[in-house]
Amino acid sequence: MTPNIRPPAVAGMFYPGDALTLRADVQAMLRLVPPEELGPAPKALIVPHAGYIYSGPTAAFAYARLIPLRGRIRRVVLLGPTHRIGVRGLALPGCDAFATPLGTVPVDHGAEDLIKSLPQVIFHPATHAQEHSLEVQLPFLQEMLGEFSLVPLAVGDASPEEVAQVLEALWGGPETLIVISSDLSHFHAYATAREMDGATALNITRLTSYLNHEQACGATPVNGLLLLAKRHGLLPELLDLRNSGDTAGDRSRVVGYGAFAFTEGDAHVH
Repeated sequence: MTPNIRPPAVAGMFYPGDALTLRADVQAMLRLVPPEELGPAPKALIVPHAGYIYSGPTAAFAYARLIPLRGRIRRVVLLGPTHRIGVRGLALPGCDAFATPLGTVPVDHGAEDLIKSLPQVIFHPATHAQEHSLEVQLPFLQEMLGEFSLVPLAVGDASPEEVAQVLEALWGGPETLIVISSDLSHFHAYATAREMDGATALNITRLTSYLNHEQACGATPVNGLLLLAKRHGLLPELLDLRNSGDTAGDRSRVVGYGAFAFTEGDAHVH
């Protein structure tokens, strides 16, 4: 049977549409991360999801942490907010793979079996069809990890506990990485955004799981991760914090971007 592949929806818009340029851009952003920023292996990341010219440099700070993990991480649990078609709960795409200019990433149907009986988990292909919050993470993951399987969840109306329940079921061991896709504040003046995003970053590093959508568009999946990170004793770290006024936009109405890593306690002793 022919596999059902979700084609790229924002290639050529949010990131380059041809493989050579895309790979070169991702590698160039990763090279800008100072070597001293390469810390312990993460269990989870929070990364932004705007066009690469805006948020790619910040995302690179998170993805650079995966340099030593190629071949070790075999499954990525990827959660992001819905921007086009809202849903109640967390939506699986109902496909076999996601495509980007760098190739296809198989969906982990075995992992889907672990969560599809949960009442907050649904199959909703339309929610994924044009959604960029998950797609823009894939080229970075493909470049860093090589071969891996994907559990893509578009997060709509859900409680932090409902998100945490899904993440707990998929937690796994060192073969599993959790990635939450979220930008921070939207469309404030530069100084206001810096103040707001600084406070949000402090809340995230304190594992404060009651962020709202003014602070982060992906507050729902972020809150679920923070709830579970506290239970598992993960150690949060702010890797980079900036906004579109620092990269490729004007400073009158900016969008905030933060990169965060969450490591297991024993990862810091090696």
